[in-house]
Amino acid sequence: MCDDRTDADNIQYLQATKMTRRQFGAVSAGAGLAMLLPRAANAQAVSEHDIDITTPDGVADSYFVHPSTGAHPGVLIWPDAFGLRPAKRQMAKRLAESGYSVLVVNPYYRSRRAPVVNSTNFAEVRETIMPLMGALNADTQTRDATAFVNFLDTQSAVDRRRKMGTMGYCMGGPFTMRTAAALPDRIGAAASFHGGGLVTDQPDSPHLLVPRMKAHYLFAIAANDDESQPDAKDVLRDAFAKAGLPAEIEVYAGAMHGWCPPDATVYNEPQAERAWSRLLALFSTALA
Repeated sequence: MCDDRTDADNIQYLQATKMTRRQFGAVSAGAGLAMLLPRAANAQAVSEHDIDITTPDGVADSYFVHPSTGAHPGVLIWPDAFGLRPAKRQMAKRLAESGYSVLVVNPYYRSRRAPVVNSTNFAEVRETIMPLMGALNADTQTRDATAFVNFLDTQSAVDRRRKMGTMGYCMGGPFTMRTAAALPDRIGAAASFHGGGLVTDQPDSPHLLVPRMKAHYLFAIAANDDESQPDAKDVLRDAFAKAGLPAEIEVYAGAMHGWCPPDATVYNEPQAERAWSRLLALFSTALA
């Protein structure tokens, strides 16, 4: 079922439930978000670890969570612009409970450890976030992807006989494409949620990397992103069709850019849950 709730509707909903956005942010910055994300009926017990991973450029603080027993497909999560924080840890834990060994990283580790901001209101943290985002590029993303995938492949909780997945939010969408292109024999499935900059007119546009990939893809596109760049979805469809790769590319009606994380000011629960279900369907087939 599609949900047409706008950002204004979300504000009204928070007011109706006696919770303002600032109060919601305070809740999400706490110990966890279990009350905000439903658990699978067959959720597995998991083990979770705060870890440091050495890369060619430094030491990346990260969160690794996996089922308590056995070896499972590895998944690398690239956060949105707000970085590694409680909401992303909870999302990773939820995925691990479904049978995956999940690494979510701090993309800004070269500059500072996570969390880098305490708000998901971009206007409030713009001056902090923009320089951090600007320091990342195609080369840093590729080096990081290789280091993080290599880390996962050294873990006993990761089944190296099975393909690995990657997923990203907002700025993390292009990161998934560079990961899939840099490690085509390892990455079997990838997902971009409200990804930005997937199709550009630059020579390093992520969509130009599709011929190098072998991954099956999910692109969950925000309605207002589609309004801003209506041809992007068609360019992606054409690129994947020419490469002979399966790709589910859909605009989520009523969903605003950034709608998936539960601490987002535009969080759209019905559409976020729908996107999550499509992710699980992708991983269950492509990482089998």
